[in-house]
Amino acid sequence: MSSKEDELIREIAAEHHIAVDEAALKKAEEYIEAEEGATNRLGGFLGRFVTTVAVIMSFFHLYAAYAIVPTQELRMFHVGFVLFLVFLLFPFSRRYRHRVMWWDWIGAVLSLVVIGYGLAGGDDFTDRSTIPNTLDMVFGVVLTLLVLEAARRGTGWIMPFVCVLFVAYAMLGPQLGQPWTHRGYDISRLVGHMYMTLEGIFGVPVDVSSSLIILFTIYGAFLQFSGAGKFFIDFSFSAMGGKSTGAGRTIVLSSFLLGGPSGSGVATTVTLGTVAYPMMAKAGYGKDAAGGLLAAGGIGAIISPPVLGAAAFLIAEFLKISYLDVILMAAIPTCLYYFALFLMVEIDARKFGMKNIPVDKTDTLWNLTKKFGFHFLSLVAIIFFMLLGFSPVSAVFWATVVAFVTSALHPESALMSWRQMVIFCIVAVASCVIYSAAKGGFHQDALTWALPAGALALVIAAFIRPGLRVWPEKLVKALENGSVGVLNVAATCAAAGIIVGVVTLTGLGLKFSSIVLGYADSLTQGTMSLLSLVGVAATQALTHDVKLLYTAVFTSLIVWIVGLAVPVTASYIICAVIAAPALITLGVADFAAHMFIFYYAVLSEVSPPTALSPFAAAAITGGDPYKTTLQSWKYTMPAFLVPFMFVLDPAGLGLLLMGSFKGLAGASVVDIAVVSVTAMFGIGALAGGMQGWVFRRTNSLERWLLIIAGLFLIYPRAAFDYIGLALLAAVMVMQKLRKGEVHAATG
Repeated sequence: MSSKEDELIREIAAEHHIAVDEAALKKAEEYIEAEEGATNRLGGFLGRFVTTVAVIMSFFHLYAAYAIVPTQELRMFHVGFVLFLVFLLFPFSRRYRHRVMWWDWIGAVLSLVVIGYGLAGGDDFTDRSTIPNTLDMVFGVVLTLLVLEAARRGTGWIMPFVCVLFVAYAMLGPQLGQPWTHRGYDISRLVGHMYMTLEGIFGVPVDVSSSLIILFTIYGAFLQFSGAGKFFIDFSFSAMGGKSTGAGRTIVLSSFLLGGPSGSGVATTVTLGTVAYPMMAKAGYGKDAAGGLLAAGGIGAIISPPVLGAAAFLIAEFLKISYLDVILMAAIPTCLYYFALFLMVEIDARKFGMKNIPVDKTDTLWNLTKKFGFHFLSLVAIIFFMLLGFSPVSAVFWATVVAFVTSALHPESALMSWRQMVIFCIVAVASCVIYSAAKGGFHQDALTWALPAGALALVIAAFIRPGLRVWPEKLVKALENGSVGVLNVAATCAAAGIIVGVVTLTGLGLKFSSIVLGYADSLTQGTMSLLSLVGVAATQALTHDVKLLYTAVFTSLIVWIVGLAVPVTASYIICAVIAAPALITLGVADFAAHMFIFYYAVLSEVSPPTALSPFAAAAITGGDPYKTTLQSWKYTMPAFLVPFMFVLDPAGLGLLLMGSFKGLAGASVVDIAVVSVTAMFGIGALAGGMQGWVFRRTNSLERWLLIIAGLFLIYPRAAFDYIGLALLAAVMVMQKLRKGEVHAATG
């Protein structure tokens, strides 16, 4: 957990008179470190040096957002920055935490050397990728080892182990049996592909990390250090508190607002859990149920626009579509997810007889919005700029500018004081004018000199007159955290590039898909034989539907299993290249296949044995980690069955708004409305079945009928919808006719 997140927790807890359980918070922080990596806290000269490098990294990527930086140079510089900082900030092991050892310096320096060698080579370097020389081989092997070690420090042993397995597969192809065999590649070919082209380590994952993910982490850091997180939580407390459903609603709304800009599920869970669990306990939530809801809210951070998780940027890059289209596709599924959570909260209140809990509000909702409502502007700006035709990179760059400028509207949130801003602007504008005059007219490069000039002026002023307090400490911390926040994901992306490189080199994706389709075909034949015994004709359409269903189930299981071992981003990357082709082969739209994989990769966040969000929530609430995980499944499962709707039938594509604005323009609004409404009914039926409650507690028959109704409603076919609606209506009538207590006893 960053110092800013810790500060946020304590500030909100103090305002709402909540006692922070230090032992529970420390235990929960371990799960954040498991997701984001355990970083060193360095002081003195070394701390200032690392801060300087991180700030330079942020400035470089902000510069690259509006200037032209060649693709290869951008990716190499990005990996160089990442590796250098990872070796200084992520310890070799916990034993050496908060200090930099000599081997860390060796790793950091070697990172600069191997990247510098590649940059110095220019076009000749890439031209000889198929016949690398001895130095190329040495530096390529060293870079690969450095990337694997960086991934190990950031995510643990499993990710580099998976990468090694893929490399072994590439080298041992001729020794493998069917259907895995291939021609095999020697070390020189692998080094050339991984190190000297844009298909391996510097491939699509690093492209997305260097151009988009880091900009969003910088943007998130600007929001964080300007106090947006505190405002979002206070806003939720004021808007939702004071009712029997207030505790649950507060968690759901604040997780959306707080998690949306950050995209971090575990950090959102811990931040909210620490300040909101006491309110949940008073309302009547048990430890496990409270932890389950907190974890479910944290998951919402990964699937909520406008940021979503890092994997969402990869979807856009893999499919070569606009990130705005990805946001469009996520809109209805996100609404359905939060609809499911709100519905579960309503059922909780009635099922457990939740109490009305008065919330100690720091201010009224209206006053909060008047003071700090400007924090919403940058979130809106991202969408606004993309609708105007800006690229996602430009949109998030200017949204960051909006967040920076609007922070000055209130002294508590300002990243720079007015005095600092005046000095910065005067020097920046002056340098811009001088540069333009020297060039004979305004030139975009003038901005390149203006920003460093303004920053240098603040540094000089801080040294000359320290009493003026012109050092922009909050801005520097935001820029530093923007770079540090991307290190874990960027190291994962670099390692995942090795996997993607092997898949593209060996054709493993097609082989794996053919195996999945083969298993699905075998089960389909058996199923059709059974159906023929009861008089059901094995039509071509029915056979295809059954095979597609089996393939979708297999794919979801594959993604889920992979997600148990590696982070969400890596899970999506691996499965996008090995599992998506199977669905696409059966006629599923490529964007639907990738969104399906994305949602099931996210589900791994609440799946043992690496269920980081529920385990972190259990540490806060004092509940049982595995019971908390089961509770989080209860809250999330109805919404996570929805992805089957947009792969099993073309009608389900309406939930993704046809995948793009162009597709949406020619779509039927009625069809989209129908599939969305039936999805809501299906989620409602599943929620009632899993909670065992509609108007009152359900009996076993009603509960099973609700679950069956939900499954029928989620299958996007009219006949199934009619059956599902009939079953749902039958249960509701049965509930109304059955006499009994409407409210359960508290506890």
